[in-house]
Amino acid sequence: MKKTIAFLLTACLLLLMLAGCGSGKSGTETTTQSGSTAQTAAKKTMVIGDTTFNSENWEETVDPHRTYNGWASIRYGVGETLVHYTDTMELEPWLATDWTNDGNCTWTVTLREGVKFSSGRMMDGAAVKQCLEHLLENHDRAPGDTKIVDVQADGQVLTITTSEPNPALMNYLGDPYGCIIDVDASDFDNGIVAGTGPYVVKELVTDDHLTLVPNTYYWDGTPKLDELTIRTLSNGDTLSAALQAGDIDAAYGMAYEAYPNFENGGYQFSAIQTSRAFFGSMNMTSPVIQDAAVRKAIAMGINKEGFVKTLLDGHGVPANGAFPDGFSTFGGEHVKTETYDPEGAKAILEEAGWVDSDGDGIREKDGVKLTIRWLTYPSRQELPLLAESAQASLKEIGMDVDINCTANRREFLADMDSWDIYASALVTAPSGDPQYFFTTSCVPGMSYNFGAYDNPEVTALIEELSKEFDIAKRGEIAVKLQQMILDDNAYVFCSFLQMNMISGENVKNYTAHACDYYQVTAELDIE
Repeated sequence: MKKTIAFLLTACLLLLMLAGCGSGKSGTETTTQSGSTAQTAAKKTMVIGDTTFNSENWEETVDPHRTYNGWASIRYGVGETLVHYTDTMELEPWLATDWTNDGNCTWTVTLREGVKFSSGRMMDGAAVKQCLEHLLENHDRAPGDTKIVDVQADGQVLTITTSEPNPALMNYLGDPYGCIIDVDASDFDNGIVAGTGPYVVKELVTDDHLTLVPNTYYWDGTPKLDELTIRTLSNGDTLSAALQAGDIDAAYGMAYEAYPNFENGGYQFSAIQTSRAFFGSMNMTSPVIQDAAVRKAIAMGINKEGFVKTLLDGHGVPANGAFPDGFSTFGGEHVKTETYDPEGAKAILEEAGWVDSDGDGIREKDGVKLTIRWLTYPSRQELPLLAESAQASLKEIGMDVDINCTANRREFLADMDSWDIYASALVTAPSGDPQYFFTTSCVPGMSYNFGAYDNPEVTALIEELSKEFDIAKRGEIAVKLQQMILDDNAYVFCSFLQMNMISGENVKNYTAHACDYYQVTAELDIE
């Protein structure tokens, strides 16, 4: 009896030891066979810490038909679009295999055969037509961007008609809001949709986490993970600590100052240059900002190179215009912007009547201190650093910068009397085309025109751009538009993001892309 008991205890201990080392650090065990001879198999799980999956960034759910929730849908492998962007931001087939335009308002789009939604429904023309119509009925930007007035379906072929020629239509349909979903099977009340991507939502808690499991109907390979969790970790220090402790396997949005923690082995970086710009929008309704001399002095007084070199440790590129240098025919190298010139900025302010009469280092005019209220938010780790950099360099020319870095920025944006400059992060060419930035950020009343910028000549030229099919001419118009808004000093483009996604060395295929999408694919894996 004693020998038998000893044998059983030894056997149990051995099983426990085997169970503890049967998978990677994210693996857990699940019983695969019941009975006295139970066997266990590793359940592959992975956790990604993300600073941006939160209501602060208009990413509350994965419903692409709601504000900017499509970013979460496409990033985390729930939704896919008709077209895919290469890392040189060129269009290539995805859910659509071919598209043509008649030179006017009619587009013919051929859909990929054999694709199913996670609901099991086939993705045919009727389903995509239903999706696009639901998008146009519910999304705030899509109708104006796409200008679609009619969609007809015949098998796998769509005929799309726009109200006017729209050369950028397919680029816009590659935007995250263009994720193709099964409208009938989606739970819009809770922000959970049935897409065509490799994963489906198991649980969604806004501002906390998103749990995903494989889409058993996925058309382009078998997802490698049994479960994937996206954890909202908006604080940079918390994100860094979680990755170092092994609480998460990969991180998106890591602060540059934390990079040295992961550069000495055990981790891997995936890096790529993007068109995500860190820039300030001038509040054109603010009395102090309405002074052209103040706007120009701000543009001359921000040390972009110093910000990138010192605070970003070189992980970025100083910006000239709205788009990075080398970006097709409309990159920043084609425009001229104000360079860092503190002495020149001082002279401009002096000439405009802004002088430091009391010797406290801050200029005044008509008894009013030259104070700039700088609004920004913390979830993009670069933005608080930019605020600090601007505060220091603008103080040198006699400006007092009052920083309001808050996750509750929506409330302040709605109150135009509460801020002077709003610094944000925006992918200015998410579709590889310049039209997106100008239509969203420079046209009066549009969603990203936070500062109420209104230049009738700019608006007219944007309208011309929206109708021009010739790629070279579109580039020429985009360069002219950039120069016009730079001449107005309505925006100050400071830097572009070098995307760095960090993961443990046992993570495979966690890859950064120039468009800032496609973070989770069927190939994402952990050993």
